[in-house]
Amino acid sequence: MQFFRFDNLSNFVGIFIGIFSLLIIFYSSAFMRGRKGLWRYYSYLVLTLLSSLGAVFSNNLILFMVFWGFLGLLLYLLIGFGQKENTLYTAKKTFIIIGAADALMILGLAFVGQLTGTLQMDKISIALTSKPAVWAYLCFAAGAFAKAGAMPLHTWIPDTAEDAPTPVTAYLPASLDKLLGIYFLARISLDLFQMNSAMNTLLMAVGSFTIVAAVMMALIQHDLKRLLGYHAVSQVGYMVLGIGTGNPIGIAGGLFHMLNNAVYKSCLFLSGGAVEKKSGTTNLDNLGGFVKFMPITFVSFLIASLAISGVPPFNGFASKWLVYQGIIKTASNGGYLWIVWLVAALFGSALTLASFMKLVHTVFLGQTSSQVRDQKLLPLGKETSPAIWMPSAFLALLCIIFGVFAYRMPLGAFIVPSIGQSVEFLGIWNVNLATALLLAGIIIGIAIYLAGRVTEARETEVFVGGELTDEHPDMRVSGVSFYNTIQEIGFLRGLYKKALRRAFDPYEIGRTITFGFTRILRYIHNGVLSTYLAWCLLGMIVLFYVLLR
Repeated sequence: MQFFRFDNLSNFVGIFIGIFSLLIIFYSSAFMRGRKGLWRYYSYLVLTLLSSLGAVFSNNLILFMVFWGFLGLLLYLLIGFGQKENTLYTAKKTFIIIGAADALMILGLAFVGQLTGTLQMDKISIALTSKPAVWAYLCFAAGAFAKAGAMPLHTWIPDTAEDAPTPVTAYLPASLDKLLGIYFLARISLDLFQMNSAMNTLLMAVGSFTIVAAVMMALIQHDLKRLLGYHAVSQVGYMVLGIGTGNPIGIAGGLFHMLNNAVYKSCLFLSGGAVEKKSGTTNLDNLGGFVKFMPITFVSFLIASLAISGVPPFNGFASKWLVYQGIIKTASNGGYLWIVWLVAALFGSALTLASFMKLVHTVFLGQTSSQVRDQKLLPLGKETSPAIWMPSAFLALLCIIFGVFAYRMPLGAFIVPSIGQSVEFLGIWNVNLATALLLAGIIIGIAIYLAGRVTEARETEVFVGGELTDEHPDMRVSGVSFYNTIQEIGFLRGLYKKALRRAFDPYEIGRTITFGFTRILRYIHNGVLSTYLAWCLLGMIVLFYVLLR
């Protein structure tokens, strides 16, 4: 019996798990300095690395479930290092959601064992032609969705992003959980099960809904890390959508986007953590003007923002471009649903760019808030420690390399070999030409800027509408309220209100039902003897009726 499996897909994911682990440990050495129990923190990080590698290389489903379940426990423990009021609630919520999905995966494992008589992953190939096979796939897919953060099992990610320490968020929800969740979804969709059009359509529907719904929630957030958390959910939609196309180019796009998302999303969280470290807050109302304090962090954040928004020539555009082609290729299967999937993907990218325009302006390019001025943070141009800005700068560099050299390096070296099929591109865009034109535009812009500084310019106080912002702080222009009017648009008003009340959160729904049932039992069991005798009598009557019927 072969317990471990080393193929192109597992090797590719395993390599980047190791890279992200080293970056987070290096980042944590500065960010977590001074906190209590750090020996436990680093022990959990190392155990997370080992468990992730164990899950990726496992060839036996039982062994896989052992590592997979242990990762849920480690995530709970790592979130507990947060210092916010809701940290314990968030840790429990995460553990319950992921634990419930893991329970479904165990049920799926039982279905697979019954259908095939083996739990060796390299010997399983099940056609989705029977109900047990369909249920087995759906149970496994639920576990992958919960780990990666696809809707509706996503609600733990924004909460974790807001309440957990930044290194934990950048390590798990932003990178490792995406790699592991989408890896397992790809494994079951490409190897363990023989997909059909109905299941592919379901994946594309889930992916499209996740893209749009999550980015709509991101638009109205006022917390830096929570906004990034919703974008972490939205980007999962592209991965699920790509795998759901069922064709090589779409699957390649989904796996490539899995890697790209881990790169730029970790970069965004690490850069946001640098801002949090310097300012002591992630509330967007209290941020602004940080480009003067943190130029390197700003450049890293800007590059990652353009990458996640799908702006060429960065890596996010390259993978989204493949997903778009995969969607268009499904048109040959007949029907017009591919138009819906394509519009959702394009609309999601547009809204992502809009929300990051808000974020970059509010945090870095906007006017400095009174809180930042009062704290007198650090001298202009002085960054945080190298251990904090270097990991994000390295990841920003990868955003450029994986975009400019997409066809040579990530696709040729990792993605296409993992699929095991040849990929035929429907359309090729010239990366080198586009990059050269963009660089030329930047150089011309810098030249125009420098030319404008030749003549002496008159300096004046910052003002808005003729009012000096120092004298009238209320006149400060901030991007915090960008797109708030979206909440007042027709039917969206009600949906936003319910979403903010967590009406669509499966955890809150389950919690409400459970506590409601508990209250009923508590009312029944009131300690009054006559009430107990009445219930006994009623139970005996029902029992007699059933037995004597």
